[in-house]
Amino acid sequence: MALLEARSATPLAGLKARLRAMFGGGHEAALTNRLAGTIFIIRVVSAALAYLSQVLLARWMGGADYGTYVYVWTWVLLLGSMLDFGIAMSCQKIIPEYRAAGAHALLRGFLSGSRWATLAASSAVALALAGLVRLLSPWIDPPAVVPLYLGCLTLPAFVVANTQDGIARSHDWMRLGLMPQFIVRQSLIIGFTAGAVVLGFQLGAVAAMIASCAAVWIAMLGQLLALNRRLEGVIDPGPKAYEFRSWLKTSLPIMMVEGFYLLLSYIDVLVLQHYRSAEEVGVYFAVIKTLALVSFIHYAMSAVTAHRFSEYHTSGDKARLAAYLRHAITWTFWPSLAATVVLLALGKPLLWLFGPQFVAGYDIMFIAAIGLVVRAAIGPVERLLNMLGQQNLCALAYALAFAINLVLCIALVPRFGGHGAAAATSLALTFETVLLFWITRQRLGLHVLAFGKRA
Repeated sequence: MALLEARSATPLAGLKARLRAMFGGGHEAALTNRLAGTIFIIRVVSAALAYLSQVLLARWMGGADYGTYVYVWTWVLLLGSMLDFGIAMSCQKIIPEYRAAGAHALLRGFLSGSRWATLAASSAVALALAGLVRLLSPWIDPPAVVPLYLGCLTLPAFVVANTQDGIARSHDWMRLGLMPQFIVRQSLIIGFTAGAVVLGFQLGAVAAMIASCAAVWIAMLGQLLALNRRLEGVIDPGPKAYEFRSWLKTSLPIMMVEGFYLLLSYIDVLVLQHYRSAEEVGVYFAVIKTLALVSFIHYAMSAVTAHRFSEYHTSGDKARLAAYLRHAITWTFWPSLAATVVLLALGKPLLWLFGPQFVAGYDIMFIAAIGLVVRAAIGPVERLLNMLGQQNLCALAYALAFAINLVLCIALVPRFGGHGAAAATSLALTFETVLLFWITRQRLGLHVLAFGKRA
């Protein structure tokens, strides 16, 4: 009996030891796994909430109104993620550099000035966009006009929230950075829209956008208060200095990278909206939402590694940087591959939750999944390039990939609909992955593939 107990305990003990090695202790790999795990859990819970909200909205609103809402919300996500002018991402480069140099006045100036600057800039752009909607309203689909105005109103809060997310992540405050946007905001959207239905209101695209706008503003303001309180505990009061020109010099190339990546991510939906019906847009959007779990793994590792790439590069520790990069790539690709297999196996019942008609998009999932898996094979390499001064080449790679995606979407979507959009995006992501691999190999001498011989 004792021998049997010892044998059964050995595998369990080995498993516990491996888990402690991966997630326990204070070494960098374990810390990265814990932080990435925290981000992934937040994104998974957020995905469940977002999935629930999309399912409910699709059923409450009907195909046409849901398609209009998806179209407007896609513009909010696209523009809102670009109008911080790269500050949200450059936070993870600028803040570690200021801390390492002991530039406390500049650090204090950046922590406050970055948010005021992004609020002012995004508000000005939002007003200009509202004027553009007014000017083009005779040519815009009438049901989309008011939701577009509401989208403009949403933009400033969305942008400031992104900036605060970057500041929080630079301090390893992952929950503070992500919870307001991904948990609180989604919960509020569900609560507001459900309340409207219970009270007997007709839930159309306008009502859904009102709920989304209110949720974004409330979540951002709550995050603002919490972040200021946390910063007071780690940043001593004192004078502030501002280097707006230097911040923009660092941020604008990163904005180009993020902007082209977002265009690459959303152009399929926008082109599909132009050529196909709102109902077909809704089906395609449901497919993309279903596969979102794969992207969350890449996002989680990118979010936790960027400022560490900058820190190790600034200190000149190349061996530590290379080892950390290998770890990040491994923990991006293999979980992404596993998640893809599970989602494809459960695709039909997951799509059915949106409504029986959404199951028609099941075969699109296989096409769209190819690009996501290929992209995961090089891990968060775009963050590495941005943090190590290669942001211009990274932006060029994304610009070329976006151009390919746009051309392919225009060529394929009119004839093949959602299938063409998915094929265009997967081909563009494959091109982008190959190009980023080559750039990193040539400029940094690093092998960034999840498998194969490393330099």
